[in-house]
Amino acid sequence: MKNNSRIALSLVAVLALAGCGADGSAADKEPAKSDDKSPLAEYMGEGFTSFGGGGMMRAVRIGGGEESSEEQLAKQRKVEDATVACMKAAGFEYVAVPPESQGKSKFDEAFKLPPDKFAEQYGYGISTIDWSKAGEADDNNPNTKIRKALSPKAQKAYDKALNGQFAQGNVAIAKGDSTSSTAKPDTGCRGKAAEEVFGKRDEKLADFKKFDSLFKDIEALRKRIEADQRVVDATAAWSDCLADAGHSGFKKPDEPREKISKKLDELTGATKGGPSKGGPAVVTGPPSFDKVDAAKLADLRKEEIELAKADQTCKKKFEEPFKKAQYELEKEFVEANKTQLEQYRDTVSER
Repeated sequence: MKNNSRIALSLVAVLALAGCGADGSAADKEPAKSDDKSPLAEYMGEGFTSFGGGGMMRAVRIGGGEESSEEQLAKQRKVEDATVACMKAAGFEYVAVPPESQGKSKFDEAFKLPPDKFAEQYGYGISTIDWSKAGEADDNNPNTKIRKALSPKAQKAYDKALNGQFAQGNVAIAKGDSTSSTAKPDTGCRGKAAEEVFGKRDEKLADFKKFDSLFKDIEALRKRIEADQRVVDATAAWSDCLADAGHSGFKKPDEPREKISKKLDELTGATKGGPSKGGPAVVTGPPSFDKVDAAKLADLRKEEIELAKADQTCKKKFEEPFKKAQYELEKEFVEANKTQLEQYRDTVSER
C-alpha cells in the first residue's frame, strides 16, 4: 500500500468494523504507557503512535478525542440495534449488548502492567498469549450462549450472517483496496449496521483522499525523525546494548518484535491477509496454538521473554533522545501545517 494512503485506509477499515468488538492482533497491542501525547498525535487522533527505530507512524483506529464518550457509545448502541434487526431478518436471534457491558478480553489486565513488568511475564505478548482464546471467557454475552446452542452447521450460517462472506472462526472482514472490482463484499449484519451508522466506506475514503498530501508530508516527517542524529546515535546505543546482552543483529527497535512475530507465523503456518486482486483485504484473526508443537512453542516463548526483557532495559538508552527529536520536529511540522491538521481532525471527529 502506498505510504500516503496508509493512514486513510487504516481508518476506513476500522469504520467498517466499528462497534463489532473484533479483537486486533497482538502486534497492535502493547502494555500500558504514558498518556502523554506528541504534538502531532493531538491532531491525528486516538491510536496515532510514533514508534522508534522504524519510526512507524500509524493510526490504528479512529480517534475519538474530539467526540464525547457518550456520543460514541450512542453510535455503538445504534450499531447493536441495527445488527439485531438484520439478524432477525436473516432468521437468527441476536441480542443487543450495551457497549458499557460488553466483555473485555481476559488479557486486558495483563496489558495494564507497566512495560517492564509485562516483558517479564509476557515478553511482547506475541507467542506468550493465545489470542484465539481471548473471547472464551465472555460467557456473560447472551450471543455467545445463543451461538453455542446451535449445531456446527447452524453456527457457520450464523457466523456468515453476522460477519459476512469471509466469516470463518475469528476471521473478520476489513474493506480494503477494491478499486479493481465493482463487486461489493458481503460484510454481514455487523458490517451493514456499522455502515448504516458510521457511513459508507467509499464516502469515508473520499473524505480522506483530500489529505493525501498531508500523509505524504507525515511520511517525510517520519524519515526526518529517523535520520535525526540524536535518533541515529540512540539507535546505535540501543543496538550495542542488546548485543552486549546476547541479542545481536538488530538495527531498528521494532525488529525484535518483528523477529518473534515472524517465528510464530512460521510455527503456526499463519499468513498475513492482504488485498486480493479484485477483492477486499481480509484480516484474519489470531491463529490457535492448539496444534502447534508444544516444545517449540515453549522455546519461542522463552526466547521472546528474554529478548523483551533485554529490549526494555536497552530502550532506556533510546526513548528519551527519540522523544526529544520527535517532539521537536513534530512541533515544527504542526506549526507549518496547522490549518490542514485541524481540517483532518475535524473530518475524523465528524465521522
